[in-house]
Amino acid sequence: MSDMSLRDRLILVVDDEEKMARFIRLNLEHDGFRVVEAHRGEEAIRVLRDALPDLVILDVMLPDMDGFEVLQLIREISQVPVIMVTAKGEEEDRIRGLELGADDYVTKPFSPRELVSRVRAVLRRTEMASPISKEVVEVDDRLRIDFGRREVWVEGKLVKLRPTEYRLLYHLVQNAGWVLTYDQILSKVWGYEYRDEPHYVRLYINYLRQKIEKDPSNPKYILTERGVGYRFVDFRRQKPGEQSRESTKN
Repeated sequence: MSDMSLRDRLILVVDDEEKMARFIRLNLEHDGFRVVEAHRGEEAIRVLRDALPDLVILDVMLPDMDGFEVLQLIREISQVPVIMVTAKGEEEDRIRGLELGADDYVTKPFSPRELVSRVRAVLRRTEMASPISKEVVEVDDRLRIDFGRREVWVEGKLVKLRPTEYRLLYHLVQNAGWVLTYDQILSKVWGYEYRDEPHYVRLYINYLRQKIEKDPSNPKYILTERGVGYRFVDFRRQKPGEQSRESTKN
């Protein structure tokens, strides 16, 4: 997806500091985005419902509720991509945001170019074009993936994946039997901007396992190659009745 195709996307900026919100707005508008603002958590939810933005930039510090609470409310009604903005650099804050459903984060102070780059990267991966392969993949009698319809079925039930989870699963399945390194996964799923963020891979592998594995603590589909990366079981060579085993448990 080219950067030109991302122009005119609507971005919701949520920040109680009006000068900061204006600063972000001007830089996004300079790159062709449309922007709406909210300065409180409740206002952000109202604007989200009314304006239906393509992405939300959400500050952690808000006067009526913190950004994590707002994020939880957003995830109850929408899967819109969210970039968290925090003045803190602690790993715990970043992990908490990701675990609550944020797609990315930036830490203040940040440069305008960094923020715009992150916005483009998140939009590119969440608005991924339909996969080249349109096939229906029957991994086994439990797991069925329809790449044409972007649907995942587990034990006959449709499982809802977030865009990043789907993109990760797509690349794992398309390379079934081959080990994908952390760097390869980050490049394919998140973009080159994330080459120094290996914790994204571990988090989203865990999310996927929780949704598709019968026993996430003893995975049969997404296997760990310790210190290297992950591979999806090579279902195409697996004989009927044969049970795959993970070479190295996570």
